[in-house]
Amino acid sequence: MNQSEEMNEATRAAQLPAFFYLVELENCGSTNDEAKEMARQGAPEGTLIFAHQQTGGRGRRGRVWNSPEGNLACSLILRPTLPPADAALLSFVAALAVAETVAELTPARPTLKWPNDVLVGGAKISGILLESEPGPTGLVDWLVLGTGINVSAFPDDTPYPATCLRAVGAVGDITPRLVLAHYSRHFERWYQRLLRQGFAPIRAAWLNAAQGLGAPVTVRLAHENFSGILLDLDMDGALLVDCDGCIRRITAGDVFFGREG
Repeated sequence: MNQSEEMNEATRAAQLPAFFYLVELENCGSTNDEAKEMARQGAPEGTLIFAHQQTGGRGRRGRVWNSPEGNLACSLILRPTLPPADAALLSFVAALAVAETVAELTPARPTLKWPNDVLVGGAKISGILLESEPGPTGLVDWLVLGTGINVSAFPDDTPYPATCLRAVGAVGDITPRLVLAHYSRHFERWYQRLLRQGFAPIRAAWLNAAQGLGAPVTVRLAHENFSGILLDLDMDGALLVDCDGCIRRITAGDVFFGREG
């Protein structure tokens, strides 16, 4: 393959599916904030905000998400005709898309941790944040799906281990733009499948890649911590934990592998 052919191949690999409308920014505070403002102004489904640097990124529960240049920060506007509870299942769709992207671009075997963490060797490689606004009918008017993937760097001051694509074997010339193209292709496929077939195939794929099934976990809730055996994921996306024969259904909280103490 000559240089021209290599460049054409790289260009094709970095192209996004026709579903997406790319808005590329050099930097911004938060791609989710940019996307929410555009959604309120009527931006169509598939609008994808991609920033080379994000200075005010955040994760679940208002946690800081570091987004230096060289990592991927993007937010996608979606308008599914779903009630908010069903639309929240899109976090599992995004996690599957990230995991398949990692598997495609590295020799690593990613695993999934509830609700939407993607791990490589037990270390977190991405962050996912959903924010939505209901319409007058009670269905979602718009949903913004923020995704951050550590491509070239990862923080070393987090309460959990972290890693990046380069650290787990990605090729040296990998770029956030190339990662975005792979992620977008996988996401669209799973998104369309969710709309056509419901949550069942997403749940099955998530369970197939889940880490710790059948093993001890500790769940931290707002006012309680408890331990049990990670049992299953139900059809509403809730985690099922067996606590000495009593099945507890978890809809919000943090899960850690192993038992406390």
